[in-house]
Amino acid sequence: MALLPHSTLKRKSTLPVWVSISWRVLAVIGMFVLAIGVHWFDRSGLRDNYDGHVSFADVVYFTMISITTVGYGDITPVTDEARLFDALVVTPIRIFAVLLFIGTAYNFVLKRTWDKWRMAVIQKNLTGHIIVAGYGTTGAEAVDELIARGTDPGHIVVIDCVAETLERARDCGCNILQGDATRDATLEDVKIRSAASMIVSAGRDDTSVLITLTARHLAPGLRISTVIKAEDNELPARAAGATTVINPVSFAGLLLANSCKSQHIADYMMDLASIDGPVALAERAVTPAEVGQPLSALATGIGLRIFRNNEMFGFFTPEANALQPGDTIVEVIHTQAKG
Repeated sequence: MALLPHSTLKRKSTLPVWVSISWRVLAVIGMFVLAIGVHWFDRSGLRDNYDGHVSFADVVYFTMISITTVGYGDITPVTDEARLFDALVVTPIRIFAVLLFIGTAYNFVLKRTWDKWRMAVIQKNLTGHIIVAGYGTTGAEAVDELIARGTDPGHIVVIDCVAETLERARDCGCNILQGDATRDATLEDVKIRSAASMIVSAGRDDTSVLITLTARHLAPGLRISTVIKAEDNELPARAAGATTVINPVSFAGLLLANSCKSQHIADYMMDLASIDGPVALAERAVTPAEVGQPLSALATGIGLRIFRNNEMFGFFTPEANALQPGDTIVEVIHTQAKG
């Protein structure tokens, strides 16, 4: 019976950088000591072409030269044992040491310098991006949904105070910044003034409200969606400047209540909210060709609402009989996600 493929557990190393480098240096020193020790005990297999005497200094010199280069020929192995040791042990040590030093230089110098320069360029040119403050369960699901809807992860910036949490966001391809999103300096670092929108999901209502207030102060025209858990905190969140306030607890309660009396409404609402469903809610501006037509005549989907001059009109209102320039339409569209 064939064995099923399995995944290997992975965990990020918690060792400080200096400890990791120290282990590598000690490994190289250990290999050097091993080679010196063998060469010293088998020094009769070596020949010094300069004075004919092989001292301990000659052994150290020969070992270092043999490991770091191919040697100069002033001291040479003359017995079969010494030659085999150099060929089968010293040569692999040389290769390993070179690879170890190159890998260390790449990981701790070149790669870090390159990543720091690359992210500085990206940060300097950030514009039209989406900022996600808080990468807990809700924030992570929001990022996943944005990516599923076609948003480039490179246009998403995630802010969180926990480094391990940010690593998950970076694995998704997002830009990350470890910091406190309630601070002006943190939001300035992610170029909040040039962002397209912001999602606030800090996990605590008071923190989410403070982040929203700070963001609105720095970017008066920014679209901000704030997650609030307690219903009595929705008004403070709106007062702080949130464009949209979402209460996942209330939404879950609505779904649960509907599921008690109907079998399919909750599933349909989930389809509307997720890109994975066959239908989805879409918001767009009215096109010139649609001006003057009724909301019911949309060719792209089923019209539900019109937003006109900061007022909302349903498909059942007289205002829906004729679309006007500047209207925003909310419609149900077919996503072709499922068959």
